[in-house]
Amino acid sequence: MTDQFDAQWFAHRLGDRTSRGIALETGAMIRSGLLPVGTKLPSVRDLAFTLGISPATVSIAWADLRRHKIIGGRGRNGAWVMGDRFAPRPTRLVNIGNYVPDTLELATASPDRSLLPPLEAALVHGAKAEALNSYERVRILPELEDIVRPTWPYDPGAFLATNGGYNAVYTLLHALVPAGSPVAIEDPTAMRLLDILEDLDVPIIPVACDVHGPLPEALREALKEKPVAFLFQPRVHSVTGSSMTAERLEALGDVLKGSETLIIEDDGVGDISEAPRHSLGRRFPDRVIHILSYSKTLGPDLRLAVLSSSARIVEQIQSYRSFSAGWTSRILQAAASWLLQDPSTDEIIRRARTIYRERRHSFVSALLLRDIRIDAGDGLSVLVPVMSENFALITLASRGIAVHPGSKFSMKPINFIRVATSVLQLPDVDRVAAAIGVAAAVPR
Repeated sequence: MTDQFDAQWFAHRLGDRTSRGIALETGAMIRSGLLPVGTKLPSVRDLAFTLGISPATVSIAWADLRRHKIIGGRGRNGAWVMGDRFAPRPTRLVNIGNYVPDTLELATASPDRSLLPPLEAALVHGAKAEALNSYERVRILPELEDIVRPTWPYDPGAFLATNGGYNAVYTLLHALVPAGSPVAIEDPTAMRLLDILEDLDVPIIPVACDVHGPLPEALREALKEKPVAFLFQPRVHSVTGSSMTAERLEALGDVLKGSETLIIEDDGVGDISEAPRHSLGRRFPDRVIHILSYSKTLGPDLRLAVLSSSARIVEQIQSYRSFSAGWTSRILQAAASWLLQDPSTDEIIRRARTIYRERRHSFVSALLLRDIRIDAGDGLSVLVPVMSENFALITLASRGIAVHPGSKFSMKPINFIRVATSVLQLPDVDRVAAAIGVAAAVPR
């Protein structure tokens, strides 16, 4: 740090010496360019002494800027200006590369659009939704609740429609998790769930998994750190494709029995999965939050998921939503209701399940011919082990194939690539498997 930006320099410019004031005024100096990127900031102790305030006040201000990725560093090495963007960014998601034309994009595990139900008739029905254009903050349309309740995996206290599965997780975590409280999450997990937790700036406790889901012993260890919530996928894992067994779910329930931890079940793959729905809600109805997304089955542009929990928890989540949209579009809720009642939707979803299964199994069989053994699993993607993640990504990119690095889905270093099989057409299977056979090898 040059003498120009020492504690005295700050003392002449900081008028509001509360933690919020220091964060706002320092942020304004960074945004204006007065404090350039790379500037080392005075130590917490020096600045606090010069300002005549508690070091805790400066620490809180620096923590706020750190949460927005504006400053970095901590401890004896001090802090420095990292950037001048104040809008939080989902770091793992925005670091996805831009692909050149004709790239075979197998990074995004999205549904095949040709396997989704048509929306025209559903949206016509949606435009006639009950109380359309009312500002009343409806939690869920009665017609949608009447449809989802009979097939829900337990009898909950209340339902809430949200703007998609990730919106549900983002909203409930902000509503229910106090600042700085740790959250346990299965590892690996969905990339965007880690982005949400990192944006919250809470301690993340990874819980190791095997092919049947989170390991009970790993969860028992995680609970020693008193997480306020445990977040996992109770049906099909969106990254690995593994399915949680009913026995594993019950074993996790036995571990959670002696705790007060919130239990968040994120069924993001939904009914594209061949696995049955199940939930710990029947054992812990007062603290389970169960989420079912309809993006993979009915289409991501419906922006719809439904969550359930106790009436008390749903009220807390809904209260937080009042800061923003307040409710999920009645048009989209009613459109989803129409689709879920339409017999042709079941037919389309059954056909999609079959095609997705064929694509996964064909790809896994082609990998086996290259001595790469993985479980075909369920869902829209598979996780493939490689000797070097970077080597694999570069090798595949040179062959016009884009996949996701496995490290984006984990809190620890791993050497995997995540391949979306949902959009992998059968004529491309052998080419992709051959390329991965080369990419997975030891770099020369």
